[in-house]
Amino acid sequence: MIPLLTPLGIIAAGGEMPVQLARDVMAAGRGVFIVAIREFADAPLYAGLPHKLVRLGAGGAVIAAFKAAGVRDLVILGRAKRPSLLALLPDAWMAGALAKLGRSILAGGDDTLLRGVKRLLEEEGFVVRGAHEVRAGLLAAPGLLAGPAPDAAQRADIDRGVAVLRAMGPVDVGQACVVQQGLVLAVEAIEGTDAMIARAGALRREGPGGVLVKLPKPGQDLRLDMPTIGPATVGAVAAAGLAGIAIAAGATLLAERDTTLTDASARGLFILSLESDP
Repeated sequence: MIPLLTPLGIIAAGGEMPVQLARDVMAAGRGVFIVAIREFADAPLYAGLPHKLVRLGAGGAVIAAFKAAGVRDLVILGRAKRPSLLALLPDAWMAGALAKLGRSILAGGDDTLLRGVKRLLEEEGFVVRGAHEVRAGLLAAPGLLAGPAPDAAQRADIDRGVAVLRAMGPVDVGQACVVQQGLVLAVEAIEGTDAMIARAGALRREGPGGVLVKLPKPGQDLRLDMPTIGPATVGAVAAAGLAGIAIAAGATLLAERDTTLTDASARGLFILSLESDP
């Protein structure tokens, strides 16, 4: 935990995780101020919380809102689809930021882009934190967290998935893949984890279900885009006919932890948290 008295700023995209973090931080006695990105955030979730809705591309409004609220520390959290440059409609601040980032950063993967965003925020005087740095208990502990223990074939699929993600990581492609019977059904690209799982479900083979493996990329800055699973992930895995999920202990956020683990167990899905650093 980092004992800071200034309000915590949260740049919120989609899902429940930004709201969960905000409520936990406020319950611990620290103020928050949220800038919810209009195109991704579920606006009704933020009723009663100090926040401002800002459209994607209005970077100057984001900076101004946080500075007016006295924010020093920022967390970037939630699900988002990477927009095209043409759809961004940048304001003056964002146009300058894009020029600073350069075309090579914009053409890179998510980790490359987020590192650029972090640098820009730091130039404005903010400190970018990970959600796990400001609120303890969000990270997955090692071991079997839910459901039945994976059998030997499923462990082999997990090992295959780890190897695939290790190979993909250095080129900054994605955090997840689905493996069944040693075959890679899908790897995550720009579509995001849930869409990738659905695609894998359509390609599923006859026989025992496969596994979702979701891990951080080697060298990834976990303050910016830590792998996250939650109830939506469990639902997508069940709908795809998979057997379970493997994640990295100490490097994966559990959204709505109790609901996620209970739902997985009720559906007969395992959640295995791998102790070794991938």
